[in-house]
Amino acid sequence: MKLGFKVSVIIPVYNCERFIEKAVKSALKQPEVAEVVVVNDGSTDNSLKLLKNLQIEDERVKIHHHKNKKNKGRATSRNLGIKKASSNYIAFLDADDFYLENRFKTDAKVFLTQNEADGVYNAVGFHYYRNVSENDANRTNLCTLSPGICPNEVFEAFMLGKGHLHLNGLTLKKEAIRLSGLFNSKLTVGEDTDFIYKVALKCKLFAGGVTQAVAVRGVHENNVFSNRKVYSKYHGKTYESLIVWSAKNNVSLTRIDKQLSYLWFFYSGEKNKFLNQLLSWVKIFMSSFRLFFSNLNLKYFPIVNLIKK
Repeated sequence: MKLGFKVSVIIPVYNCERFIEKAVKSALKQPEVAEVVVVNDGSTDNSLKLLKNLQIEDERVKIHHHKNKKNKGRATSRNLGIKKASSNYIAFLDADDFYLENRFKTDAKVFLTQNEADGVYNAVGFHYYRNVSENDANRTNLCTLSPGICPNEVFEAFMLGKGHLHLNGLTLKKEAIRLSGLFNSKLTVGEDTDFIYKVALKCKLFAGGVTQAVAVRGVHENNVFSNRKVYSKYHGKTYESLIVWSAKNNVSLTRIDKQLSYLWFFYSGEKNKFLNQLLSWVKIFMSSFRLFFSNLNLKYFPIVNLIKK
């Protein structure tokens, strides 16, 4: 293990009494874990009671709440967890997911041998608590990127579909989060994808274990895993948020061009293609002088594209 490699695992919890004990214990089993920072997001079931029992068993369990114990959502809860974390390395786990044995073993080796590494990504598997549909089975082998991707190309690989990254498989230096920023609390769905994109744009992410899962995502009837309508609704908003952020954080216009190209392609398959693109253009280009006065303005202006056709 790398000397000083201690990890704070952040878990947001909202009404997850069925799974939370397994999640927390899977993190506590990892020798590299210094603390499990649990943010109880206004749960109304027995989640808090279970967490207090776990805290009695192991003092590494740290329980936090929002002001007045309100429900603030996953993004705000993870942000609170990051602020409360005391370790130099941060990892994430959802309350209905769990880590496998040796979750951080490869991460420690990568951070030891790659001084420029800001983060390490790993493969994440799936476990079904409900019946598996044929569509589910086709989607859920491993959530990972293809082997051999260099750190400078992780963003493009992720965006262009050379695999996927999941928050449960990501370990970051705390300093890296200061570079990329916290989770976007305005996104109800897709806030994790938005966060990973930003980290990949600003930081150097190295591959850990990409062929075998180090963590598992729980799929059940109460999460949004199979709800394509929900994902579709927020997919465009996620990319709009990313593009606006990229413009403000001096991401190259070449990379912003790729983001816009993907977003316009996504909207091309929607019913209200022109309206969606027009509203998105207004939101993106009116928020940034840099983009407004770039060649991307006319390139993605919907009326110009309509005339060309």
